[in-house]
Amino acid sequence: GDGGLNDWYLPSKDELNKLYLNKTVIGGFANNYYWSSTEGYNDDAWTQYFGTGFQTRVNKYGPVRVRAVRAF
Repeated sequence: GDGGLNDWYLPSKDELNKLYLNKTVIGGFANNYYWSSTEGYNDDAWTQYFGTGFQTRVNKYGPVRVRAVRAF
């Protein structure tokens, strides 16, 4: 369960980049793409590749990892 917590959300592309920059300290990331909550055009949204930090837009129908964050 979520432990009764309801303040988790999908990070924006800028917040996702901050996670990438601190991925070693945070831990648990794969060298793969992760969704952000920042939408692009029509049916796409921004993703970030945690192997290199590259950000790009991807069609929302594709399978991409997520990493939820909490406000603090």
